[in-house]
Amino acid sequence: MKCIILAAGYATRLYPLTENFPKPLLEVGGKPILDWLIEDISSVNGPDGTPLAEQFITVSNAKFAPIFEEWAAGDSRIKVIDDGTFTNETRLGAVRDIQLGIDSCGTDDDLLVIAGDNLLSFSLSGFLDYARGKGTSCVMRFYEPDTEKLHKTGVAEVDADGLILSMEEKPAEPKSHWCCPPFYYIVKEDVPKVAEAIASGCNVDAPGSFIAWLSGRTKVHAYEMPGRRYDIGNLESYREVKRIWGE
Repeated sequence: MKCIILAAGYATRLYPLTENFPKPLLEVGGKPILDWLIEDISSVNGPDGTPLAEQFITVSNAKFAPIFEEWAAGDSRIKVIDDGTFTNETRLGAVRDIQLGIDSCGTDDDLLVIAGDNLLSFSLSGFLDYARGKGTSCVMRFYEPDTEKLHKTGVAEVDADGLILSMEEKPAEPKSHWCCPPFYYIVKEDVPKVAEAIASGCNVDAPGSFIAWLSGRTKVHAYEMPGRRYDIGNLESYREVKRIWGE
C-alpha cells in the first residue's frame, strides 16, 4: 500500500501562523501534525508482518515544498511532490493533487489518501482492516447532527452493510447525517479512475467529489469512525487541538 498525503493547501484562515509555513507541519503535542499520522499508519502491519504502508507521497505546493523536503530528510519512505503552484488562487485542487501522487507512485498498489491537516483520536488500523476485509474502495464516516455543517462537507447515504448508496459534496439538501472526511482507501483497480473522474469534469477542488463520482460507478463502503476527527481549519480549532494534545 502507498499513502498519498494531501498537503498542498495554503491555510489562509490560519494566518499569520501559516503565511510562510505549511499547516501539516505545525506542532501539536511536541511534534508536527503529519508525524502523528505517519507514525500511526506505520504501526499497521500487513499479512506478512511488515508495515502495510511502503511509501508516503506528500503532495505540497511550490511555496512550501522546500520546508517539507527538510522535514522529510533522512526518511527514505517519504517522497515530497511539488504541484508547481505558489498561491491559493492558482492551486490545482485536491483531486488533481491525488493524481500527481498517483503519477509518482504508479497504479499497481492500493492507495490510502489522507488529509495532512487532520488529527484523529483513534488509530487508522481499524479503517485499514475494514477496507481490506471489504475488498472495495472505502471512506470513513461520522454522524453530524448539525445540518449547517452538512452543507460544507461530503454527505453519504449508506445501507446496513456500510455500502454507499449515494454521496454528494456540499449538498444544499443533505440526504443523511453521515459526513465523509478526506481519508480514503482506494483499491488498485479503482486507482486509474481518478484520471477518468478528472477527464469527465469531476470537481477537482474537493476530494469528496471524486468519491461521489466513484460510488456512482462501483462499490464503495463507509467505515464508521470509532472516535473523533479534529479538522484544523482556523486558529480557534488549532488552539483547541493543542489544549487536548498538549502544547
